Amino acid sequence: MINTKSPRFSQWASATALGLCLVLGNSLAQAADLPAAMQAKVAKYQKQLVEWAANPTILAATKEANAKGGLLPGMNNAKWNDLDDKDPIVLATLNSPAGQLIQKWEADKNLNKLFLRDQKANLIAGSSKTLLFNSGSRGSAINALKGQVWTDNDIKPDPTTQIKSVQVSVPVLDGGQAIGILHGSVTAD
Repeated sequence: MINTKSPRFSQWASATALGLCLVLGNSLAQAADLPAAMQAKVAKYQKQLVEWAANPTILAATKEANAKGGLLPGMNNAKWNDLDDKDPIVLATLNSPAGQLIQKWEADKNLNKLFLRDQKANLIAGSSKTLLFNSGSRGSAINALKGQVWTDNDIKPDPTTQIKSVQVSVPVLDGGQAIGILHGSVTAD
């Protein structure tokens, strides 16, 4: 049974409610260029990502990575690209508790990737090896780190999976402050 009087539940409920408000306010305008069926699908998964971003495992992994100055200090996109998919460093992002949870969520075939990133947009966990260790210059990161839900307004091949998709991202919130990013791709029909 969930103790609704606990501070942890209260924080989770507040973060979820705030996130859902952000989804409804920001994402509908951004997705206006998408076909109506895809807009509805994207909105559904944005709401889901907001809920997932408030999960205690996701919050704990994000806080830990931020406290350490990143999950993999000194890592950058060039070094990341040189790593094999089976490298222990890559596997650590997949096999962590957050990585395993993300892989479970991403098993929904309407999503074709899902990644957790810290306050600098560095990778924490994911469903596969991403192309970019740091995505700080991308709209998905820039907007989520401002506390905004973000949706790309085009259906196009995802850079990581090459599946026609719409990119989405939501902030990981702690006390109303964006401390990380959960982002993925919603598969186009």
